[in-house]
Amino acid sequence: MISQFFVLSQRGDSIVFRDYRGEVPKGSAEIFFRKVKFWKEDGQEEAPPVFNVDGVNYFHVKVVGLFFVATSRVNVSPSLVLELLQRVARVIKDYLGILNEDSLRKNFVLVYELLDEVIDFGYVQTTSTELLKSYVFNEPIVIDAGRLQPLNPATIFTQGTKRMPGMAVTKSVVANEPGGRKREEIFVDIIEKISVTFSSSGYILTSEIDGTIQMKCYLTGNPEIRLALNEDLSIGGGSGRSVYDSRSSFGSGAVMLDDCNFHESVRLDNFDLDRTLTLVPPDGEFPVMNYRLTQEFKPPFRINTLIEEAGALKAEVILKISAEFPSSITANAVSVQMPLPKYTTRATFELEPGAIGQTTDFKEANKRLEWGLNKIVGGSEHTLRAKLAFSRELHGNITKEAGPVSMTFTIPMYNASRLQVSH
Repeated sequence: MISQFFVLSQRGDSIVFRDYRGEVPKGSAEIFFRKVKFWKEDGQEEAPPVFNVDGVNYFHVKVVGLFFVATSRVNVSPSLVLELLQRVARVIKDYLGILNEDSLRKNFVLVYELLDEVIDFGYVQTTSTELLKSYVFNEPIVIDAGRLQPLNPATIFTQGTKRMPGMAVTKSVVANEPGGRKREEIFVDIIEKISVTFSSSGYILTSEIDGTIQMKCYLTGNPEIRLALNEDLSIGGGSGRSVYDSRSSFGSGAVMLDDCNFHESVRLDNFDLDRTLTLVPPDGEFPVMNYRLTQEFKPPFRINTLIEEAGALKAEVILKISAEFPSSITANAVSVQMPLPKYTTRATFELEPGAIGQTTDFKEANKRLEWGLNKIVGGSEHTLRAKLAFSRELHGNITKEAGPVSMTFTIPMYNASRLQVSH
């Protein structure tokens, strides 16, 4: 049960605001934005997705730079509200085609109509784009997609940074093409989140892939769709059985998933025979299949780190990134972070000769090195040297006081699990 729902811009402007129960003061949006903007608690730079201020619980997710926020005075399940916020964002995107500040402002009447059908007096009614079409009759004002910057397909996992789920994001599921024509298109994306932990000597300690097959359908007449996956797909080969069925196939396929689950519209009649999913796709964007893989796989990057003392109050850090994927593929928005010893006072950086599209920074507040690369082409290597200055002499092992190195990135047209939609 939620009290309020609102959407704020990156500047803190209130774009959409709906008060369902009148329990929370009207200035909650301003309180939320001030708290998130200047968050300094728990030694963290960013506010957590859920926090409490003066007895009011604030829940938020960040989607394409917009804050989707809900408030409540009761002890409601955080995961339920966060999932609701993600689904509201998805429903609005299904109807508007493009989710950004401009489209929300131009379609505020349609957005408020959607919110009144999705949530009633703080209680969720439905988040199905298909069902909402029976109750929502406003037509969206379509925003020109040509002015949008093309972005990468990683929407469902990351928060905040530049992202859009492929071409389908720019099309509304309810608006026709100019001239009244109907679209006959279907979009399918495989999106994977990779988490890998390396030891200091370069060995893989843990590795996991969380993936989803995402679909958006513009076919008229609700036709039946058959989606064929790899024939050598094996499910339940890890430590646990597949969650979809007791008929799970155990074996040594080339693609081995630990477990998976499917959208409610998917039928698995022929899945054991030829790895084909049968479904009548609902309107809007939806996950056909979610899956998890924990067997060892080849990670797309290797990071080598070398830390050497260079005097009583000095040290040098060398970071080297190796891209271990084909040269035809490019990784975007690569960010490398490394915590430094607490007594570090200054860091100066040296990039490779001719390096372009790279940024370096030393965050003195939390003693962290940051290295950003706009893009990395497969097969290439990049090196950063950082000279550190300390406020006191070293008395311990500097390698134990620095790190671990973390890295985030997006690689379009690449999936580490090798799962494919064959047809």
